[in-house]
Amino acid sequence: MAHTATFEPVRTDADQAALAEMAHKIWFEYWPATLGEEQTSYMVDRFQSLAAIQRDMAEHAYEYWFVRAADDGRRVGYTGGHVEPETGRFFISKIYLLREERGKHFASAVIGMYEELCRARGLRAMYLTVNKGNELGIRAYRGHGFEVIDAVETDIGHGFIMDDYIMERRVD
Repeated sequence: MAHTATFEPVRTDADQAALAEMAHKIWFEYWPATLGEEQTSYMVDRFQSLAAIQRDMAEHAYEYWFVRAADDGRRVGYTGGHVEPETGRFFISKIYLLREERGKHFASAVIGMYEELCRARGLRAMYLTVNKGNELGIRAYRGHGFEVIDAVETDIGHGFIMDDYIMERRVD
């Protein structure tokens, strides 16, 4: 049975702190096997920490939401990103679910939420980056109508490279 989700906007300092705590947990559940402990630590500090979340919200107009299970309201993950006015697209920066909540169609609900958001805001597309080694993610995004439109290698400092596909889905 598919689970449905609700979305709780991250607004307060307490919300931001809870988001950073959840991000840390999820990242260390999933990424060390692919990226190694050192790069995972670096990326959490740089992109998923409380300071990074606050910076993204204050300086880059990021919006974050907790993903909640509709049946009992438990927090199952988080998502976030921002509008790119210059391209008319929404950049989905983050879709992360707790280990025990993966495979329950919450990511499908997140994509649906972004589709509605894009339509409501008159945006033409949504896009994201996905690690080239994340075969599960790539397959899931393709299944939701995303197509690979580019590949990028981004130097994120400290000797680390993000090796990603850029995947986009048009919103009609």
